[in-house]
Parts: sequence; C-alpha cells; structure tokens
Amino acid sequence: MADEWKDKLTPEQYKVLREKGTETPGTGKFLNHNEKGMYTCAACGTELFSSDDKYDSTEPGLIGWPSFSKLANNKNVTLIPDNSMFMRRTEVQCAICGSHLGHVFEAGDSPTGQHYCINSVSLDFTKK
Repeated sequence: MADEWKDKLTPEQYKVLREKGTETPGTGKFLNHNEKGMYTCAACGTELFSSDDKYDSTEPGLIGWPSFSKLANNKNVTLIPDNSMFMRRTEVQCAICGSHLGHVFEAGDSPTGQHYCINSVSLDFTKK
C-alpha cells in the first residue's frame, strides 16, 4: 500500500499524510486562502472543513498553518492522543484513509475554543 501512496502523493504530501510530518510554518498554500468552499483530504477526497469555519489564528505557535474552529463532519475525522515530541497533543486523522492532517488544541482565539491546526499539504479545496 505504501507504493500506491507514493505514486499518488507528492513527496511532501507523503511525508505529512503518511509519515506524520509537518510542513514548514507559513509556507502552506491554504494559510491565507479565503475562497468559499470545502477543504477535503488530499489523499482520499473526504470532506473535512468548511471555509465558513476557517479563521486567522492569533495563538502563538499555531499561526503558521490553516486554522479551523470545527469539523465539517465528525464522522470523517479521528482524534488520537499524541504524546510525541515531549508534548501532549491530539492528532487529527482522516477517518477514511488514516492520513495525518495536523493537531487540535484548545485555543481562546477560536469561536468554539477548538483550534484545528492543519497542514495545507494535507488538504485539497473544492470551490463553492
């Protein structure tokens, strides 16, 4: 299955989606993206986040990636405890293909108190 993912994804997408990497902060194509539509999993196309729930974060350490206040559909995402890198975090994965998307944090700048900090490279976008 790894070879199939390597054929389908770019090297950067493979590193993030399949090996749980992180794109360089401030470099993602969807960081300052403001069109209306739906953000989907770059690996399998599952709907993840609505543009209506995207916001500009002011939380230190979380401003280099697209920020969302809630999920488009709770069934499309799996949340997994992540204690790697000497931190306590919650990993966000696509529930359909198991791809790593980013992490969710509690954040005071989010309208819901939840900050989904998502790698741009793990997303595609369908315009409304």
